[in-house]
This record gives sequence, structure tokens and C-alpha cells, in this order.
Amino acid sequence: MDLFRKKAIMPTGTSGMKKELKTKDLIFLGIGAIIGTGIFVVTGEAAQAYAGPALSLSFLLAAVVVVLSGLCFAEFASRVPALGGPYAYMYIVFGEFIAWLAGWFLILEFMLAVSSVASGWSGYVRGFLTSLDIQLPQFLSGAYNSQNGTYVDLIAVLVLIFVTWWVSLEAKKALRLNNLMVYVKFAIIALFIILGVFFVKPENWVPFMPMGVSGVIDGAALVFFAFLGFDAVAMAAEEVKNPQKDIPRGIIGSIAIATVLYIIVTLILTGIVPFTELGVQDPVAFAMRYVGHGVVGSIISVGAILTLLSVTIAMMYSLARLLFAISKDGLLPKKMGLIDSKHRTPKNATIAAGVVAMFFAGIFPLSILAELTNIAALSHLLLMAFGILRLNKVIGPAKPGEFKVPFGPILPILSIIFSIVLMLRFQAITWIVYGIAIVIGLIIYFGYGYQHSVLVLEQKENE
Repeated sequence: MDLFRKKAIMPTGTSGMKKELKTKDLIFLGIGAIIGTGIFVVTGEAAQAYAGPALSLSFLLAAVVVVLSGLCFAEFASRVPALGGPYAYMYIVFGEFIAWLAGWFLILEFMLAVSSVASGWSGYVRGFLTSLDIQLPQFLSGAYNSQNGTYVDLIAVLVLIFVTWWVSLEAKKALRLNNLMVYVKFAIIALFIILGVFFVKPENWVPFMPMGVSGVIDGAALVFFAFLGFDAVAMAAEEVKNPQKDIPRGIIGSIAIATVLYIIVTLILTGIVPFTELGVQDPVAFAMRYVGHGVVGSIISVGAILTLLSVTIAMMYSLARLLFAISKDGLLPKKMGLIDSKHRTPKNATIAAGVVAMFFAGIFPLSILAELTNIAALSHLLLMAFGILRLNKVIGPAKPGEFKVPFGPILPILSIIFSIVLMLRFQAITWIVYGIAIVIGLIIYFGYGYQHSVLVLEQKENE
């Protein structure tokens, strides 16, 4: 049994998908995926329960981990511009089994992230409908909880039906709505910053670290969720005009912009409202209502409802491309590797991604999904950092014009250390569910993928 068989680097442009995306599209794709639930939802809970005003330091710490991982992504994307992101990179560096693990962690991350955001989006919409005295039947108004009488989150399912259909269109058309929502997102954040800065009370920042350094690290482990999505950029390699240059720019650009916005918003938010009062689902809108600007708070709420769509679109887009890439290698059913003749997109993979995400978003509550999303993401980031340490041995040194992680092996090693530190902050139940998910992934690989791998078929043909 050869678990570490490798495949050659396949140049982009061989899948039949249109190559029409540029750096701007990729930065907007990254921002669309990153800035959403984190800034509009997670900030309040993280400040109230963990870090207090020092949540800005939590974001900074999480950003350091993300930037280190982003540099690894950027080098891989520049030197190995293959469709599938970390899955494809690990296939070339470590071989098939490690590639499958990376792909499985990515599938979990994107699937759970899509479901999580759809669930959060549903909460905003239900709150908005309640303000209009519109109530859904109880059994359709939330994730499964027989004690509360809720069985299906209908709104989360409906939004994913729309997103699945939209992402099945041409890449440029699918991302056009994402780009529009990014502009709306910027406008909402700018409105909050420009107005909110006048209501900041420095005394609300005292004590700055009420839970100490431990609280800052715990906060970073939670708000790491707020940065997920930057890896969506690498999934677009097959549809980018100049992937060697545009993908690194898209990754680093989207991370940098998101980090600056998160820190500014967090400082203003905790300066307006005492952190002990921020344990709400809509902290940014709540802050405006707190200082008597209810209309602005309502505008922010409506804007959040609209812009969370961009996160689901970006994540669904990436999940579909990942399933497409894995199926092309035979590790998942071949039907998911088919390209729609009209739109030139992986329609079957998109539908499969949408159906699975609908199930999780409709049945499971957000609290169960978030930490598992984080630990799955940190797992494939660990593999990426190890992969960079081995990349030169596999394909040689970087060529002129290719991106290279600076300072040799130091930054990838730091990425490994920081990722492990954050993973160790998760609860025992998260590790148990994580272990179960790994077992399921192994069953899929050894039960289907290993025997149906393209490399196996090629080996049989050569015998």
C-alpha cells in the first residue's frame, strides 16, 4: 500500500474553466470571505467572556498566526499554482494520504464555515422579522432542539439554496455580487468608525486586560474564526489570469485589510460600550443603540444581513472548487469533477457542497460549529507550514519572480508553534468531535479514495 504516492504539478488552465480573475477580484474574494461573522457577531462575545478591551490584542495575535500561514499560502500559490489549494500542494510535497487529510480538513472548514455563517445570517434575519412583528412557526425557526420546539432553521436553508444557485453561475458573475457586498460592508464599517469614534470613553478601556494574558490567548483562539476565508483565494487558481503574482497579492492584501479593520472596530467598540455589556449577537449595531443612535444601529443590522451573503458566497465558491479538485484525482466520485457546458463551472460539486451545508446549517446550532471550524482550519495550516519546510527539496529553490516566505525556515516554524498553541485552547468536547471527524475522513479515503485514485488507474495502465 503506497500512501505517499505523489503527482506531478499540473499547469493551470487544463480544467476548462474560464481564466478571467485579477488581483482585485481575489482581494475582494478574500475580504468577502473574511470580514463578516467575526466583525459583526464574534467581537461582542469574545470581549465580554475572554479578553475585554484587550480583544484588539487577541485579534493581533490571531492575525500574526494568519499572516504566517498566509505567507506559506502565498509561496505555494506562486510556485505551485494548482487548483485545490492546500490539498494540491500537499499532494505534490508529501503525497496522497497527507493530501487527503489536508483536503478533508479544508472540506470541514469550508462546510462548517458556510453553515455557521448561514446560521448567523438566519439569526439576524429572524431578529429583523421580529421587529416587524413577523414570526416563523417555532419548529422552523432554529436548529434542532426538541426542548425548545425547533427542528429546522428554514431561513439558513433558504439562503444556502440561493447561494448554491448563484455560485453555480460563471465565476465572474458569481463574484460580482460578492464584490458589491464588500462595498456595502466597507460602507457600514466606515459609518461605525466615523460616528463611533466621537463616543469613545477611554475609561471603558480600564482595566485593559481584565482576564490577563490567558484571556487574550483564549480570545485569539475564538476570534481566529474571524479570519477564516483568506485561503479561499488559493482555490481560484484555475480561474486567475496570472496566478503566480495575483494569488499572493490577493492573500496578503485581504489579510492586511481585514486585520486593520478588526483592530480599529474592536478598539472603538470597547471604547463605546463597557465590555461586560457586550455579550450580544449584534455588538456593532448594539453599540450604536447604546449611545442613542438607533437608526444607525438598524442600518448596520440591515447591512450585516446583506453583507453576510458575501461570506457564504465566497466560502461556497471555495468549497465547490475544492470538491471539484479532489474528484478530478479520483478521491471523491468523478461526477463532482464535471464542468457545466453552459457556465463552465463545477455545477455538480457546487450542488453537493450546497446540500451538505444546508443539512448542517439547518440542524446544528452555531455554538457547535464554530470551534470545530477553527480546529479543522488550524490543522491544515499546520500541514501547510510543514509543507513549506519541505518544498525546496521537492521542486527546488524559488525561481525569479516567484514569491518566497522571508527569513528561511523561521517563519514557517513559528506558524507551527502558534497554531499548536491556539489548538490547545479548545475544549475537550471539540477534540472529541474532531477525532470523530478524522475517523470519518479515514473511512472515506480507505473505503473509496485509495482504490479510485487516478494514480492507481495510471499505474494499472502502465503495468
